[in-house]
Amino acid sequence: MNPYRAPLDDIRFLLNTFDYQGQILPLPGYEDFDLDMAMDLLDGYSKYCVDVLLPLNGPGDQQGVRFVPETGQVLVPDGFKQAYQGFCENGFTSLPFDPEFGGLGAPFCLATLASEVLIACNKSFSMSPGLTAGLIDALEAHGSAEQKEALLPRLISGEWAGTMALTEPQAGTDLGLLSTKATAFGDHYKLTGTKTWITFGEHDLTDNIIHLVLARLSDAPDGIRGISAFIVPKILDDGSRNPVFCGGTDHKMGIHASPTCVMNFEDAEGWLVGAPNRGMVAMFTMMNAARLNVGIEGVALAEAAYQAALAFAQDRRQSRALDPKKQDPDHAADNILVHPDVRRMLLNVKSTTDGLRGLVAWIAINYDVMNNSTDPDTQKKAADLVALLTPIIKSFGSERGFQNVSEAMQVMGGAGYTADWPVEQFMRDVRIAMIYEGTNHIQALDLVGRKLPMGGGRLMQTFAGEITALIRSSKDDPRMAPFLGPLKIEAKRLNETTMAMSMAAMKDNEVAGAVASNYLNQFALVTLGYVWCRQVQAALALPEDDPMRRSKLQTARYYVDMVLPEAAMYAQKVSVGKGPMVDIDIALL
Repeated sequence: MNPYRAPLDDIRFLLNTFDYQGQILPLPGYEDFDLDMAMDLLDGYSKYCVDVLLPLNGPGDQQGVRFVPETGQVLVPDGFKQAYQGFCENGFTSLPFDPEFGGLGAPFCLATLASEVLIACNKSFSMSPGLTAGLIDALEAHGSAEQKEALLPRLISGEWAGTMALTEPQAGTDLGLLSTKATAFGDHYKLTGTKTWITFGEHDLTDNIIHLVLARLSDAPDGIRGISAFIVPKILDDGSRNPVFCGGTDHKMGIHASPTCVMNFEDAEGWLVGAPNRGMVAMFTMMNAARLNVGIEGVALAEAAYQAALAFAQDRRQSRALDPKKQDPDHAADNILVHPDVRRMLLNVKSTTDGLRGLVAWIAINYDVMNNSTDPDTQKKAADLVALLTPIIKSFGSERGFQNVSEAMQVMGGAGYTADWPVEQFMRDVRIAMIYEGTNHIQALDLVGRKLPMGGGRLMQTFAGEITALIRSSKDDPRMAPFLGPLKIEAKRLNETTMAMSMAAMKDNEVAGAVASNYLNQFALVTLGYVWCRQVQAALALPEDDPMRRSKLQTARYYVDMVLPEAAMYAQKVSVGKGPMVDIDIALL
């Protein structure tokens, strides 16, 4: 049983909270996408996901993909190809892309929020259009005029699909170790090497697949400075098969309906994207949006798991309420929602999932501002927030998402552990999010080692300025005090942790590696505290009898009283430094 409904009411509330109308409509090209238009678009998108893709999720997981060794073909589960064709025909692959090449030209933030619904309904399916979107971003930013003209219309329409062919068996996150070679051949190159963990590297959703491949030119320097990016199509312009073949698919814990392939390039014809030895630039263009999307995976499956757990809890009777006044005399047992610990678990999930969705909405709006504002200062501020908080969304979103799916399963007891409910699949499907597109520790190192020092600490100052502005705007409203008080305490503690950690890391690089993951979680909890205070501010403007107002105020109270205090725990862990990790005798591990 899967009772999922798209959280469109919450999405509308969040777009209002973070001033969608004021931030997005003034941007060039977005004049027609007012809030009503935006919600109509999301409503149609969500209906397709719920009506068509959700029913395929469980069967697709059970059937999985099929690899045909004799031909190297990979066949997706029954119904996926037809669903993909409908997805394309409705224009859902084209939402945020340039109308010049067939895109709808919608704001990025709408496509981002739509992706939550897509992932919640069918995570395996979502990965193909998600990867294609990343390739489109890379080509828009770094492709030649000829490459854009030839490839973008077919990728945006969904006629062709795209991949990221980055990782190799000996080179996971450390791309500097990759060995795929690119040899000049006339006006293009021939690539030889093996790539692994390539999502949708081969499939039958589309006739052609365009791979963005990282490889080395013959005279390239060592390490990541010697990496170039290439476009390698499965089918060449003359209709012939390019020698890039699937050598097999991985047998995975989850996402069974999404093929993860070993791809062999055997003198495959490819075309350089951007300048030689500048492939990492194109890769990061794809990766930044991909990391935001991975964080959303945690939000999406936590939301779906929460809805399933709540539906179960509303019907389940077990034991008696501890308060005799809450006992139901007409039944031998009470509904489990009377038990405080069941509410604790549900509210742990709801408060962090809703907070993360708010963070995604805020940063996705800033993503649009960053890329489209004509005011340099506004653009810089938005870029600072996007850069600083993207690793937090990816890491904390995926980690807390997995934790929340587990918590939802606990609410359901043994039923949640069975395939009668979808939560056990969600747990298997969401676990990978902490690993791919840069493991969560890589995100923490990026935050501590790259983002905090940028501009002499400018990014952190920008974020702190947002908290200060919120506090000042609410200082005369006593209703905000119970929420702002805890935020002030933890924001001050975060600043102190940041300063102490930075000073220690300047003396010893190993300190940053030891404390970065705990620091990111502290930062994330404070960030969600800020996001919740923004939601409280918006909720207080609603009529007193509005259910959304009551829901937001009650959930925010739970977050600041019961979840935000975890930030102090992470601060304590950061203060310990590296000793407990590096001093232990490896022989004792």
